[in-house]
Amino acid sequence: MITIHHLGVSQSDRIVWLMEELGLPYELKWYDRGDDFLAPPEYRALHPAGTAPIITDGDLVLAESTAIVEYISRKHGEGRLSVDVDSPDYPHYLFWMQFNNNLQCALFIKAAVRATGAEPGPGNLMLTTTQRREDGLYNALEQRLGESEYLGGAAFSCADIMSMFNLTSLGMLGGREINDSLPNTRAYVARIAARPAYQKAMAIAGPGASRP
Repeated sequence: MITIHHLGVSQSDRIVWLMEELGLPYELKWYDRGDDFLAPPEYRALHPAGTAPIITDGDLVLAESTAIVEYISRKHGEGRLSVDVDSPDYPHYLFWMQFNNNLQCALFIKAAVRATGAEPGPGNLMLTTTQRREDGLYNALEQRLGESEYLGGAAFSCADIMSMFNLTSLGMLGGREINDSLPNTRAYVARIAARPAYQKAMAIAGPGASRP
């Protein structure tokens, strides 16, 4: 059985969501953040990367959301939430599976640069470039959701599981709020949030959940 090593208020909630969507059994092992909001030593000791999420499957210890969701979908879920390489939607699936990291990189770069007291402007190439990249990602998202009900194609997929955290929880870290300026994205978030498996997963391991 897969064990999800869940760090409270982290991206590991998407792995719980994936398991609920696939109807697969799992064990949830909860770790609380320290007073510094960082992962505790016992969590960091699980994998050299020390980042959430982490799963164990027998002797396998695997980190990184994109790797984990595709591994579970392909190995344990008969590929039900993956897009086949022969599908015309496969390139879209690949792109949106990476959206998570691209958007977070832009957010964290902006936060790091602004922590130095810098502000956007002609003299700050890093902030200007990063803001342009972030705006481009949201523009691409809005365009895609005007063309397709789901990010990876006509059906719900791992690409949607990968992207939802960014559209809901990143606001707590200073990310862009999904509001009327992004109508297609706002409708998408509401549509995905209505899924029973999503609601169950958020109750178990979402940002507002607490240790059982």
